[in-house]
Amino acid sequence: MVEPVDLACGSGSHTGKIPLASRIISSAINFGGSTMTQTLADKTILMSGGSRGIGLAIALRAARDGANVVMLAKTAVPHPKLEGTVHTAVDEVERAGGKGLAVVGDVRNEVDVRTAVNAAVSAFGGIDIVVNNASAIDLSSSEQLEMKRYDLMQDINTRGTFLLSKAAIPHLREAENPHVLTLSPPLNLAPHWVGKHLGYTLSKYGMSLCTIGLAEELAADGIAANSLWPRTLIDTAAVRNVVGGAGQARSPQIMADAAYAVVTRDARKCTGNLFIDDEVLSDEGVTDLSVYSPAGFEGDLALDIFVDPA
Repeated sequence: MVEPVDLACGSGSHTGKIPLASRIISSAINFGGSTMTQTLADKTILMSGGSRGIGLAIALRAARDGANVVMLAKTAVPHPKLEGTVHTAVDEVERAGGKGLAVVGDVRNEVDVRTAVNAAVSAFGGIDIVVNNASAIDLSSSEQLEMKRYDLMQDINTRGTFLLSKAAIPHLREAENPHVLTLSPPLNLAPHWVGKHLGYTLSKYGMSLCTIGLAEELAADGIAANSLWPRTLIDTAAVRNVVGGAGQARSPQIMADAAYAVVTRDARKCTGNLFIDDEVLSDEGVTDLSVYSPAGFEGDLALDIFVDPA
């Protein structure tokens, strides 16, 4: 294991039946299903968060190829209600066959982020993939949402995505098949969805706008920027504690497999997409998704809050 860094600071893209403004955004997408590299062996992934849930599942999928995974996360000691720390996550990465590096820090803090970037480059010689996984969630209505919670979501979700991506760009330029993958939803502007939890939606849509903007800005450098979002709820600690309905949720492995498919595609041909997990897997020829459902489950899965079932 690489010694951890401890800081003092603590397929097709989804358009669906959505408004014209979102379809215009999606019309500029350049999607290519061809695969340049079919393995992540010796690739270096820099991820925000990842102590548990979807981020950890993505890290472990990459580790099985022999990837290097650098995690920037605040969870250095166990949370009273949530399993896992950045250190236990790195242990799991190494047991899965990869190499791991824990960077204890806050994606909101520029010094921490740049330290994580420098640590990744120092330990593994560069950065091939950035995964913007860290996210805060509060589904309160606008009237009930405390401003400190609003600020937290904007700072971690949108600002953190922008900052981590920005800091890694010089090193991504040097990579063979560089990708930025952000866990954020399609830009569905239907009032029904935006009005459900405005504060949270603003922060997540900000992440998706980072994808669209970075894809355009970095196209000449051959750096891909894509977003990935689940069609259904995913069985994570956040779903259990905040949203509920984990019994109707798919396993995080579906997001891990979809993420793997995206970041092994040709970065010059697959960029600017706001992907949905099962659509990515369908493009890869995966038709049986039952393996991702709870054992013995026969009911209806709980649809994700941003994916319009119509």
